[in-house]
Amino acid sequence: MIIRSVELNNFRNYENVKLDLDSEINIFYGDNAQGKTNFLEAAYLCGTTKSHRGTKDKDMIRFGSDESHVTTIVEKVDHTYRIDLHLRKNKSKGISIDRIPIKKASELFGILNIIFFSPEDLNIIKNGPSERRRFLDNELCQLDKIYLDDLKKYNKVLEQRNQLLKDIYRHPELKETLDVWDLQLVEYGKRIIARRNSFVEELNEIVSEIHGKLTKNKEEMLVKYEPSVEVENFEDKVFLSRDRDIRYAQTSCGPHRDDILIRSNNIDMRKYGSQGQQRTCALSLKLSEIKLVEKTIHDKPVLMLDDVLSELDRNRQNDLLSSIDNIQTLITCTGIDDFVNNRFPINKVFHVMDGIIE
Repeated sequence: MIIRSVELNNFRNYENVKLDLDSEINIFYGDNAQGKTNFLEAAYLCGTTKSHRGTKDKDMIRFGSDESHVTTIVEKVDHTYRIDLHLRKNKSKGISIDRIPIKKASELFGILNIIFFSPEDLNIIKNGPSERRRFLDNELCQLDKIYLDDLKKYNKVLEQRNQLLKDIYRHPELKETLDVWDLQLVEYGKRIIARRNSFVEELNEIVSEIHGKLTKNKEEMLVKYEPSVEVENFEDKVFLSRDRDIRYAQTSCGPHRDDILIRSNNIDMRKYGSQGQQRTCALSLKLSEIKLVEKTIHDKPVLMLDDVLSELDRNRQNDLLSSIDNIQTLITCTGIDDFVNNRFPINKVFHVMDGIIE
């Protein structure tokens, strides 16, 4: 699959922009804070309905405007899709596929698969568990609509249960209503745990080989899923944790507390890995995402590298660049000299300055 074109209207610092992209390597260069990442964000939005930054819809609308439009043409083997997103300040976003409005955002998933790699991803190993859960969820939501639906329902139940826990502190008689939310929490939570577990197993088959190549077979990488509670005793643990949950007014167990353990040569990279080892493991995870998507959908995803090369040393740059043959790639950077000097094939170059792309 490839993104054939992207058109922006009043999105971030762009007033009106339309770009035709190359099917292979596209370089976006310019000074910082000119709009390079904003362009990638718009394209990512059309694949996932969400900003990779976690930004609210209204904050992506150009200053002084009440609405924004993003149109992306996606070309696949069997079909060419037109995806339109309409962002509004005081309403939920509108989405259409081939000019036909859709009711659920999940209907969009699977049309455009994107692997987004930013400098923040290099810290996925040393950062907190929420970053690693986000890594799991971002990929699974693109590949599995059932998982996406379960995750949305789980998060909604979790939010409502936590609110109820706060209310119980002031109104103890409400404790009896916890049963309703606990049943739903366990139902959706069990499915999420099972799917995350199978995903990590699939990931391990790929990441060990990739990491071996990156380290010249000196290190062996293993990813292990660490659920906060096992499927078989989830219901009991939720019940036994009730008094504690009420005391702290939050749900203490469930998929929202999960983590993944990353080992290299049997050493916990979160605690004992050097920065170089942690970054190599992070690179292995991102490259594994590409392979896993290919294996699942039998097509190549679109790769976005947002100023990530400047954060890697020369060897890791070469490892990454040598792994992206025959895949559409959008790269942002502050200058193109390094690419020219490093024999990197450039298919299309865009200069970005103050919301104008040439």
